[in-house]
Amino acid sequence: MIDLDAYCERIGYDGPRDASLETLRQIHYLHPQAIAFENLDPLLKRPVKLDPASLQAKLIDGGRGGYCFEHNTLFANVLRQIGFKVQEGTARVRWSVPQGIRTPRVHCLLFVEAEGEDHLVDVGFGGNVLTAPLKLNARETQETPHGEFRLVDEDGRVAVQEAKINDVWTPLYAYDFADTHPADYEMGNWLTSTHPSSIFVNGLLGARAEPDRRYALRDNQLSVHSMKNGTEKKTLGSAPELRDALTDLFKLRLDQLEGLDPVLAKLAAGASPK
Repeated sequence: MIDLDAYCERIGYDGPRDASLETLRQIHYLHPQAIAFENLDPLLKRPVKLDPASLQAKLIDGGRGGYCFEHNTLFANVLRQIGFKVQEGTARVRWSVPQGIRTPRVHCLLFVEAEGEDHLVDVGFGGNVLTAPLKLNARETQETPHGEFRLVDEDGRVAVQEAKINDVWTPLYAYDFADTHPADYEMGNWLTSTHPSSIFVNGLLGARAEPDRRYALRDNQLSVHSMKNGTEKKTLGSAPELRDALTDLFKLRLDQLEGLDPVLAKLAAGASPK
């Protein structure tokens, strides 16, 4: 069981704990602002664990973040404890993937029922993470606090989540309703965090939302996406600069990460972290 009091304190939520759509919207909005997307454990060859005790210790008590399997497994536990009906799902990433390339099911998402209507819920998709649930059966544009999204049917078998980026509808991932269980998450988590070709093993990734902007980090490249003023990019040229970004912008506690600074120094120099 997740400590709901500690979780709500972590994300800054003090509202009702009922299975209402408003509750779902509020915690979905706050979670990506409080708990960053990051891959420091795979990068440092540390195991990624999905059991509730490990998620509690890392993402809530430890002041860390995680990637999709951690975020959405934690969120599913929280939602079920509040009283929501939740079903796990998987997806094939299309963001930054060449057209025609079929990726494995290594992204996860949730289907959540609230007030009699099903929603797509996802608090773990990096720099384009949702900050509001999407109506699962709607096909029109859906406004969120951080941009416009839509769900598009494809081939009668799958649907694609798209985001409007620079006025262009861009596919993020394709999902279906295949029977999915925590064991499937364990398999995808292991592949994502250990495969020698995984982006989560070979470079630094970070993302966090704020009410008026998104922060994104890829190796030593920092992007600040303002909701009103466009994008600013900056190269972080030293390990201290990277560490400051991780602590100040991504709100991460780094005190338990032995061996991090040499990796950050390599990334700052534009070298492979290996």
